[in-house]
Amino acid sequence: MSLLPNILKKVSSYASLRFAHKWYPDAEWISQFDGPVMFNREQFKHWRTVPYNGKMPVVEKKVKNKTINFGPAHPAAHGIIRSVDPHIGLLHRGSEKLCEYKTYLQAMPYFDRFDYVSPMCNEHAFCLAVEKLLNIDIPRRAKYIRTMFAELTRLLNHALGIGSQILDAGGITPLFWLFEEREKIMEFYERACGARVHSNYFRVGGVSQDLPIGLLHDIDYFTRRFCEMLDQVEDITTTNRIWKARNINIGAIDAEVAINSGCSGINLRATGVKWDLRKNQPYEVYDEMEFDIPVGTRGDCYDRYLCKVYEMRESCRIIEQCINKMPEGEVKVDDGKISPPSRLEMKQSMEAVIHHFKIFSSGFAVPPGCTYVGTEHPKGLTSFVTRYTENNLQVNLGYT
Repeated sequence: MSLLPNILKKVSSYASLRFAHKWYPDAEWISQFDGPVMFNREQFKHWRTVPYNGKMPVVEKKVKNKTINFGPAHPAAHGIIRSVDPHIGLLHRGSEKLCEYKTYLQAMPYFDRFDYVSPMCNEHAFCLAVEKLLNIDIPRRAKYIRTMFAELTRLLNHALGIGSQILDAGGITPLFWLFEEREKIMEFYERACGARVHSNYFRVGGVSQDLPIGLLHDIDYFTRRFCEMLDQVEDITTTNRIWKARNINIGAIDAEVAINSGCSGINLRATGVKWDLRKNQPYEVYDEMEFDIPVGTRGDCYDRYLCKVYEMRESCRIIEQCINKMPEGEVKVDDGKISPPSRLEMKQSMEAVIHHFKIFSSGFAVPPGCTYVGTEHPKGLTSFVTRYTENNLQVNLGYT
């Protein structure tokens, strides 16, 4: 039993002798290899050394949640819709591409969907662009009807804009007053064309049908009462100190920024720039109307509100002038290849039946070319670039 301890003692002594030559470098010797050692240059000592595992340490990132409110650019998005992962860019629904596979008459309903708050103003710009491409002049009664309904549409748009702005600022009563007036305007839409929102009333060459009996009288009565309602809205908002505190100097832009940013319509006129296509580049019968262009001074939310209010009053003036000066006559061009014939003509003439079939099956012929038309939409400039090349319709729509 005494032999085993002696053997273990000898083995341990051999092990200590065997590994006695192993040398571990000290810290001073290792320090000469700090940094890159490819070249002995002074600037290399500041380089970052790659770890032995070949992976750089992960930098700690700070994540902060941010809430982005959408609105009130869209009537249904007054700070309600929020996005976590926004993608900034063009909201494109392919409407221009759809128009390439439609006739001019079939493409008309698409423009009501571009802005369902101001449908007839979209139709108006498209009809003017195609009529310029066809080089035709529509009857004067059709021009007056278009101008009147364009201003009714302006009332429809601004009533929603002002009502929503007041609602976002904490008031609710004017919203009900304004929506009641909007309901009356939609009834005028329905009496004229049969639709309340997507009217599809304007046509290339005029309008789809004449006004029913008694409509002009009711519109005249409406415009007079509408101005009285605006007085009530202004009584509780325009001089209200809470309303002014929540709108003055809010979202203010100056004229230079507005022009360089491509602003138009109310946003541009609120900065003091007196630019309105109805005055500067008149179309239809706006050159025969007497109306003023309201402008602001600060370019803030309060000035934009005032411009909308006074613009609605001027629209009522234009509507009254259209009613008083409304001429007699046809409401669309007397050309069977552009405007469809009436039901009575189709029952009496075979040529009328042929024209009706051709218009609604293959559309009317348009000479190749390109036109640009801009109109004063309630939200600003609405421009259409219409191209036609060998059975291919191309429509480019622009809002500013």
